[in-house]
Amino acid sequence: MQQAFLLQQQWWHNATSDVRGVTKAHERQVEFAARQLLDVFSPANFVTTNPEVLHKTVTDAGLNLVRGFWNFVEDWERSVNGRPPAGAEAFKVGENVAVTPGKVVFRNNLIELMKYEPVTDEVRPEPILIVPAWIMKYYILDLSPNNSLVRYLVEQGFTVFIISWKNPTSEARNLALDDYRTLGIGAALEAIRALVPDQKVHGVGYCLGGTLLAIAAAALARNDHDPFKTLTFLAAQVDFTEPGELSLFIDESQVTFLEDMMWQQGYLDAQQMSGAFQMLRSNDLIWSRMVRDYLMGERRPMIDLMAWNADSTRLPYRMHSEYLRQLFLNNDLAEGRCRVEGRPIALTDIRAPVFAVGTERDHVAPWRSVYKLHLLLDTDVTFLLTSGGHNVGIVSEPGVPGRHYRVRTTAELGLYSDPDTWVRETAVKPGSWWPEWCRWVGERSGPMQPVGTALANPISLGDAPGSYVRQD
Repeated sequence: MQQAFLLQQQWWHNATSDVRGVTKAHERQVEFAARQLLDVFSPANFVTTNPEVLHKTVTDAGLNLVRGFWNFVEDWERSVNGRPPAGAEAFKVGENVAVTPGKVVFRNNLIELMKYEPVTDEVRPEPILIVPAWIMKYYILDLSPNNSLVRYLVEQGFTVFIISWKNPTSEARNLALDDYRTLGIGAALEAIRALVPDQKVHGVGYCLGGTLLAIAAAALARNDHDPFKTLTFLAAQVDFTEPGELSLFIDESQVTFLEDMMWQQGYLDAQQMSGAFQMLRSNDLIWSRMVRDYLMGERRPMIDLMAWNADSTRLPYRMHSEYLRQLFLNNDLAEGRCRVEGRPIALTDIRAPVFAVGTERDHVAPWRSVYKLHLLLDTDVTFLLTSGGHNVGIVSEPGVPGRHYRVRTTAELGLYSDPDTWVRETAVKPGSWWPEWCRWVGERSGPMQPVGTALANPISLGDAPGSYVRQD
């Protein structure tokens, strides 16, 4: 039965691939739909055709199915009442996640800016500014103490600033993409300049935060203002011609549908987005979970990353519409049509050295799409490809076995290598990529200084993690 299913799966893959006369877009849609249907009817999803479930049912005298039924009831009840998944309540922001000591040093109607002091005797003169995506809460980079990137950086002697985005309501429906640039990155840079005068900043952008950081950096460079010492893009795209299977959910008709839905409520709710991301990995995120929870009657222990993933945010109507149309559909940023203050910007104006991180199993920002930075920048580009996916690959603390990465720098005048050639010619290194990146940033920083040499005392608006991150 197993072999028959695998052969059928292979037959459908062959039948829906490389069909003469069919456009690639339509071919991907049919192939995706066929795979989704096959995942539904996998023998693993049914009691009588899953030997592990059968064995569990016999040894537990059917109690696994009883537990699974009540697991289903609990999940259904939590879903209809808008409550987080079972076990997420154990992870409380400010208590056991997002606990690195810091201060809120700036606040406006869109962001809170938090500052984390280094815990070393000497510090780097240039601070780090982290711009997370507004589709997520910032503390994915400050999860538990053992896997917090913020904590790791302050232990390496860096002063860290990080933006926490406000969770928008219907009142923020007219916030534009450019508002996120000015009220977000622009306001943060001004606040940092007041606290750390006469120093450039190491800019770091994660996912959509990296896309916004690229827009802001290009606009500032065009205006002869370059506040960045280096730029780091974590699983961030600036060219959207090959965004992977996510493109199956975003075309003209889908965007129009989303706009109509967002217009009614003023924002796009995270629950309305989650289905698309789950479908990209339906076998891992839907069916295997249903087998474990409802047929085996077992609950996978909740972890900090899963609890963070359930702590969702919303996207305001205007900003999300502009992002989808200008960047995703029209690819305006990569093709020189993205306008800031009425004038087009070009990524080629960026002169700060760039460090870009892609992850091998990324379904949101496929690493080959991230790699296109090589074609769009006229500066040194260090590209690192790490194991893991969009989140696990970035939250990659040292000391976890099985992790690896590849890294290579292409100089400003260096020759281009295509992604497949790059992988073949770049050696694999074991371990976390965090130390590699910290060395890269450190080599492009000024000499270490005693604590407090160049920092002004900020006016604290409260302790980190602030108030915006707690908004439902």
